[in-house]
Amino acid sequence: MNGIMLYRLEKNVMSRLTKRAHRPMTTALGILAISMVTSIGCLGGLPTPIIPIPVSPLQQHHQEEKFWIKERYDRVPILGPTTAGGPVVALDPPTDDEVMRALEKARPVQGGVPFLHEKQRNNVRIIKEKIADYIDPPRFYPLIGPAQLHHAHYKCTIYCSERTIVGFPVPHTLDDNEVIEVIYIDHNHFHMVGDVEPYTTPNL
Repeated sequence: MNGIMLYRLEKNVMSRLTKRAHRPMTTALGILAISMVTSIGCLGGLPTPIIPIPVSPLQQHHQEEKFWIKERYDRVPILGPTTAGGPVVALDPPTDDEVMRALEKARPVQGGVPFLHEKQRNNVRIIKEKIADYIDPPRFYPLIGPAQLHHAHYKCTIYCSERTIVGFPVPHTLDDNEVIEVIYIDHNHFHMVGDVEPYTTPNL
């Protein structure tokens, strides 16, 4: 009887030790399998699969819009000095693309759900008016040096028609043919100048 009990006890202890020894090995094999599936490259001459990550077309469009605005409108170079005795007039009114992007930022129509809720903007007309154009006296700007800040403010009036398409719960279309929006755009930029009189080095 004692021999049978000792045999069963030894068997239980050995089985438990075997299970404990297999647990770290199973965990390590699982981590290795996940890393092999998600890795990029070749393993043993065979290409490993890549798990695609779905990206919304709207998110991709937003990233492209950010790059477009940064490339064309957010970076303004420091222009050369103004002509002595000549009129100081800004010659770069906002483009139609810049006006429409500013309107989209203030009143978006993108990002609707097709066949459920959509908005469209049609028959767009833009009128641009310069409401201010002046230049500040020369002064010292950090990281730039002596320069003049040229201010140019534009008032852009947008006339268009908007169509709202609703598909649920009751399909209907709403047409607003007299939409008027006003967008103010500032085109401020710097002009280089020589030594500022009296020239004083700022205390840092």
